[in-house]
Amino acid sequence: MANTIEVKDLLDAGVHFGHLTRKWDPNMAPYIYMERNGIHIINLYKTSAKLDEANAALRKIAASGRKILFVATKKQAKDIVAEHAKDAGMPYITERWPGGMLTNFVTIRKAVKKMATVDRMKKDGRYETLSKKERLQVDRMRAKLEKNLGSISDMSRMPAALFIVDTVREHIAVAEALNLGIPIFAMVDTNANPRDIDYVIPSNDDASRSIEIIIKSVTDAVKAGLEDRKNEKGDDDQPKKKEGKADKKDAPKKAAKKAVASEEEE
Repeated sequence: MANTIEVKDLLDAGVHFGHLTRKWDPNMAPYIYMERNGIHIINLYKTSAKLDEANAALRKIAASGRKILFVATKKQAKDIVAEHAKDAGMPYITERWPGGMLTNFVTIRKAVKKMATVDRMKKDGRYETLSKKERLQVDRMRAKLEKNLGSISDMSRMPAALFIVDTVREHIAVAEALNLGIPIFAMVDTNANPRDIDYVIPSNDDASRSIEIIIKSVTDAVKAGLEDRKNEKGDDDQPKKKEGKADKKDAPKKAAKKAVASEEEE
């Protein structure tokens, strides 16, 4: 089960610290509680409510068996996102966002397949037939693809949603998702425009502790959704087996009742 985070936990993690007031986006006004020492303070009660709303939606998506792509290329977020997304079995981008990642998904898939081709070459011996220079080129290509796309190698189709840390930095990812109508979940700081985001989580997207608490919460919701799917599949299988056995056991009884009923009618 996904745990509900208390407002105090968000406060302790510094989720409430926004940007300097001169760098704010006026569209974030509904989520700002006050201004202190030239910095906007985020309303954590709204953050908590929005986080619960986002978690419920992410849990449903995970329970349906679809993928959620996590995007965070900033230094303080990339390791946190990679760890938790991997733990939840979801794809993620923590290096450079490859242009056309979504809008030109077919080409990206072809690049991912190149990695599989190199791996097959190493297994079947074709790799050894290459010259030293060719092997070096192949290894470099494989390493580069692994660095940029290795984390999405299992994503065989378009993701059902994106979870983004810092929508200002990841504006290309936001634009591509909007173009394709893919729902966007995001940590949105006071310097960003929340209007294009489907599920806004107003929060500090610069501090590692703040990112950690939010990412852990959403990936816990994803894992809960995967658990729901697993249990649902188990429940679907169980009745079929029981019903089958029950029908076989009850068949002689039903036949006997029919016989009795027909004799009474005669």
